[in-house]
Formats: sequence, structure tokens, C-alpha cells
Amino acid sequence: MTNAKELQKKLTWEFPHIGKKAPAAKDAAFAYCEGYKDFLNKAKTEREFTAKAVELLEQAGYVPFVDGVAYKPGDKVYFVNRGKSLLMSTFGTASLEEGVRLNAAHIDSPRLDLKPNPVYENHEMAYFKTHYYGGIRKYQWVTIPLAMHGVIVKQNGEMINVCVGENEGEPVFCVTDLLPHLGAKQNERKLSDGIRGEELNIVISSLPFVDESEEEGVKDAVKLNALAILNEMYGITERDFLRAEIEFVPATKAQDVGFDRSLIGAYGQDDKVCAYTALTAEIDTKAPYYTTVTVLADKEEIGSYGNTGLSSDFVLHYIEDLAAAQKANIRKVLRNTTALSSDVNGAYDPSFASVYEERNSCFVNKGPVLTKYTGARGKSGSNDASAETMAKVISIMDEADVYWQVGELGAVDEGGGGTVALYVASMDMDVVDLGVPILCMHSPFELSSKLDVYYTYKAFAAFLGSSK
Repeated sequence: MTNAKELQKKLTWEFPHIGKKAPAAKDAAFAYCEGYKDFLNKAKTEREFTAKAVELLEQAGYVPFVDGVAYKPGDKVYFVNRGKSLLMSTFGTASLEEGVRLNAAHIDSPRLDLKPNPVYENHEMAYFKTHYYGGIRKYQWVTIPLAMHGVIVKQNGEMINVCVGENEGEPVFCVTDLLPHLGAKQNERKLSDGIRGEELNIVISSLPFVDESEEEGVKDAVKLNALAILNEMYGITERDFLRAEIEFVPATKAQDVGFDRSLIGAYGQDDKVCAYTALTAEIDTKAPYYTTVTVLADKEEIGSYGNTGLSSDFVLHYIEDLAAAQKANIRKVLRNTTALSSDVNGAYDPSFASVYEERNSCFVNKGPVLTKYTGARGKSGSNDASAETMAKVISIMDEADVYWQVGELGAVDEGGGGTVALYVASMDMDVVDLGVPILCMHSPFELSSKLDVYYTYKAFAAFLGSSK
């Protein structure tokens, strides 16, 4: 007669905690994440991520892709799309008509953008007006130190890179909030309305420009003082903001969290954690069977729209160029491709358990989460991966001894979210979501597990290197 415990072990399943199942993985995971934290500190915007990624690619022997060149197996190329998204490939031994291994992550994150005409003065204080980017909880962005990043194109065409607030000794910036003594009416607002979009104004100056030859001074002298400082720093005028992309992000560094240092706290881990692991897995791929295509895209947080987002055809055009160089049938290339949409998922948070369905949630320290479908309320706006695609990706990870888990984003009627998977699927590819579980997602300080980050890298490396 079969023992009940033996039968239970044989027939049931739960995803293990990596720290219990594979404690020896800790050292490798912690070492890998030092590079990740350093990269996060240097690449807080999509432009910065692209530039830093290109540096790593060129150090690893990648060269710019040239249309029409006949590349051989093992060759490594990259292509930059408008400075804000990036494609890279390692050529495989198989014909392109057998498909490619595509891995797509995004490198934009929620933030505060400047409006086109941002500078103003009110009661002898100077401010920037902002328009928030992506799905933020606005109350989380007040009274924290902010840094200014971006580019300004001057009238003569010169592009100025701007970064203030990241280095020691530099000033930071801040959105103010009411003191509790005067916040009674504000307290009556709903949480989503506690801070309103037009209240996200960034303090930039409080001293006036002093002209000793003018007894009364000039109008808006505090605003003028801020503009004079910017002009001295970058040679710009107020009109130049019309030709600028300026982002304000938390002026904080990636840090270890917890006495055991098992977690990473940092801004922008959605989705730079998947982008960095995808990038390093691509670099470490040496002689694949399938040609790899790793995509780091922009604009996911606002629907992937625009010519640097996945709703455009820039990835399709790149694959078409690869196919043309090998005289491959592009339809066969696309139809036979297996892809990962590499994006984070919301980790189960016991403090807010009611919005999760525990059996189908993902957890920190159990590895990258395979998300069959995203979307909201009835899978609206989702790619729903097929059983065959799930089986293929699971088999690859199991054979590579990668710890992984499955999960969906919250309970059915609590909300939801989307990824780039539906845009990848629209190119006639098989695709499923795979990424890191995150606590405090979309906040200025998101949390990830070092073990999860490391095993996501291992999952991507196994995917790109497999001949399945």
C-alpha cells in the first residue's frame, strides 16, 4: 500500500525557498548583485542605461550592426535606436529560419518629467512644473531628495547632458508637502488624490538675482537667479527647455536592505533589474545554437508607444535586416521564434495580503516568476502564453537547474498590469513573461531579492544558450 506522505511528495508541488534549497548559491548571487547595484547607480534613465550598456557591449567585443554584412556564428553586434533603446545579438549556428531566441525588457521607469515650459516663480520661490511619467502613487514623490537628469538640445544643435544631484556636494531638489498641523483638509482627500498632479512642483531656488545697479531689482528675480545658475552651468536659456528631455528621479543609491543584506533597495528596478540580467546573459552567451536578439526598450510605462517603444516596428525591422543578410524567409524566422517578455511582477506582501491570491502569487527568494498572462480583470490587454510555450521555457530552466516560480499580478478583480508581451506576440512569435518579483513596485525605492536577481540571470542565460 502506498504511504500517504510518499504519495503527497509524488503528486503535489510547491516552489522552494532558494535560501533553504540551495544555500550555497548565496555567495555567487551576492557577488553578481554588486555589479547590478553599481549599474543602477549609473543608469537611472533610459538614455543613461543605453549608453552604459553600449560601453559593456563594446568591452565584450560587440560591434555596431551593419546592414547587409554576412555575419558568422559567434559574431556579436548591437544597434542603438535613437539613443533610448537598444538591440544586440550573438549569431548562432542554426539557420535564422529556425527562429531566434528573443529576450525583451524595458529600461524606462516611473518618474517626474518637466513640462515644456517649466520654470516659474511664486511668492519669491522658484519652481519647476512637472508631468509625472507612468503609474506612480503621487504621495510617494513628495519630501524626498530628487536628482535632475536629461538632455537639452541648444539652438545651434549642440546636445547638453544634464545631471545634478547624484554626486556628493551637489544640490538635490524636492517637492514640498503640507505639515500635519495644517493638513486636516488634505487628510480628507482619498489616498489617490492626497497629492495632485499639479501639486508636484519642484523647488529649485529661493534667493533673488541681485543687481547692485538696480535699486528695485527686476520682476521674478528668484526665477532669474535659477536661470542664471543654469546658464552658467550649461549655457542654456529658458527657451532651451522647449528642446529638452528632463527627468527627475530619486537622488538615492542602490543599497542592501535587511540585517542579512539579502534584499536590494533602489529606484528603477522595474524594469532595469530584468534589463541588466538580460544584458549580462546576452554578453555571456558565446556559441549559441539559435541567434539571439536581446531588446532593451523604452516607453513601456506609458504603453510602449512611440518609435523607441515596442509598439513600433524597430524590432521587426532589425530582424528583417538580419534575415535579409542571410537570405532567410522573414515569415519563417518570426513564426519559429521563441521569446521572453522580461518584466517584473508584484511579490506577495503579507502586510497587504487581501489584494493577492496566495496560491497564485510570486514570492521573494523563490526565483524568477513565469507569468502566463498579465492584463487586468478577465486578462484584458494580455498575451496569454500557450501550454506549449510554457512547457518549452519550463523545460529549459529545469534542465539548467534554475529555481523559478509561477505567479499572477494580484487577485482577479483587484487590478492588474501589462508588459511588452502582446507587442512581441503581434510579430507572430511565441512569448511568455519571465522576471523578478518586486516589493514596493513603482515606488521611489523598490525591493528585490539578490537570489531572485541572480537566478533571473541564470534563467536568461539558459534560454539564450539552449538548443530546444
